[in-house]
Amino acid sequence: MELRLLVTFEKVAAVLSFTQAAAELKYAQSSVTGQVRALESSLGVELFDRLGSRIRLTEAGERLLPYARQIIELTEEARAAVTGTEEPTGSLVVGTMESLTSYRLPPLLEFFHHRYPKVRLSLRTTIGDETRQALRQGTYDLGFLMEAETEHPGLESTVLAVEPLALVAAPRHPLAGQEFGTADLVRQSLLATEPGCAYRDLFENELKSTGEAVDFMEFGTIEATKRAAAAGLGVALLPGITVAAELTEGSLVRLAWEPPFTLRTQLAWRSGKRLPAHVRLFVEQARRLVSEQG
Repeated sequence: MELRLLVTFEKVAAVLSFTQAAAELKYAQSSVTGQVRALESSLGVELFDRLGSRIRLTEAGERLLPYARQIIELTEEARAAVTGTEEPTGSLVVGTMESLTSYRLPPLLEFFHHRYPKVRLSLRTTIGDETRQALRQGTYDLGFLMEAETEHPGLESTVLAVEPLALVAAPRHPLAGQEFGTADLVRQSLLATEPGCAYRDLFENELKSTGEAVDFMEFGTIEATKRAAAAGLGVALLPGITVAAELTEGSLVRLAWEPPFTLRTQLAWRSGKRLPAHVRLFVEQARRLVSEQG
C-alpha cells in the first residue's frame, strides 16, 4: 500500500466526499477517484459504497481507516525525528458541538492555528452517540462531549470543566422572579434544541418524572432557541456560557430553577489508541485553555 493512496483514502473517509477531499488535497477529483480505486484494487476489496452523489465506508473501509491514520501519523513522526523538525505536524479530526465550537473553543482553535500551523485541524459537528461511535471506529481522533457521565465504554476521556446550565426566559415571562418547582415547568411552553443533546435529554427526563406529558417546541440551533426565548415563546435550558451575553444585556433572565444533574465538558479518544505527539499537544492545550475560562 502506497502512503499517498492511504493519505487520499483517509481524507475521503474523513469528509465522505470525493469533491471536498480533492479540494482539500489540491488534486483533481479524477485523481482522488483514481487513487481510491488503485487502493481498492491492491487490497481486493471495496472501501466505499457509492450511493448516487453520496458515499459511505464499507466494513472493509472502516477496518482500514484506523490503520491508515496510524501509518500516516507514524510516517509524519518519523520524518520529524529524522529531519530534526520540532514543529508538530499531522492531521487531527475532532468531533465537537455547536455550544462548544461557538463559545468555548475559539481561544483553543486560535491558539493552535497560530502556534502550530502545520497541524491540519478538521472539526466535525456531531453530538453524543454519534461522536462516541466515530471515536470507536477511528473516524475521529478526538471528540468533545458534554455529558453527565464520565465513563464511556471503549473510550478514554479527560474532564475539562463542569458546564453550568441556566433556565432562561424573556424578562416579562410569568415565572421571572418567581419561586417554582419542576411540576410548574411542565405547564409552560418549553423550547429546546434537537434530541440527542445531553442537557435537553436530561431536562426532558426530569420533567417526565412528574408523571406529566412533556412537549418541546424544537429549534435547530442554540441561537434560534435563544431568540425564541427572548421573543417570549417559552423557557429553555441551555449551557450558561451560551447565554452569558444575553443575561448581561437583559434580553434574557435566569429563572429560579437549578437542574438536579451536572454536565461536564470532556475530551475523549478511543481506548488503547496511541496518541501522536500533535494530538497529545491538543489535549494538553484543551485542558489548559478551557480550565482558564472557568
